[in-house]
Amino acid sequence: MDKTDKPEYPEAVQKEYSELIKKTEPKTPKTKTMLCAFAVGGLICCVGEAVKDVLDKLFTLTPVQLSAFVTAAMIFLGSLFTALGIYDKLGRKAGAGSIVPITGFANSVASSAIEHNREGVFFGICAQMFTVAGPVIVFGIVLSVAAGLIKMLILK
Repeated sequence: MDKTDKPEYPEAVQKEYSELIKKTEPKTPKTKTMLCAFAVGGLICCVGEAVKDVLDKLFTLTPVQLSAFVTAAMIFLGSLFTALGIYDKLGRKAGAGSIVPITGFANSVASSAIEHNREGVFFGICAQMFTVAGPVIVFGIVLSVAAGLIKMLILK
């Protein structure tokens, strides 16, 4: 047998191992986890609405300008809470609820930058900041272009 070959185990051994894993792995309280994710995701969205209401009262902005300011404020808050260590604690409790698009994206970029800070500005922060978020950006752009082309071809 070559070192690169994986050993073949009989199906009975694999089944026995799978059953052992199912018996010994910790059980996740799914209902509690889903409720917490829902509550935290909703809370983040409520914060976004509150920011929108405050900005709308303070400034005379068009709807497009207001949306841009709210987006920037939520990115700032997500990055700030990441830097303070609050977002990570929230993520451990809320799971997917903390990955609300804008703040979750800000968290992924900021946490990657913080993690690679010790490597310097250029080779650490700048080079590594988009290791998590970069593929998301590329995938989003490619899919949006593909969707636009499909729509253009269908509707002509």
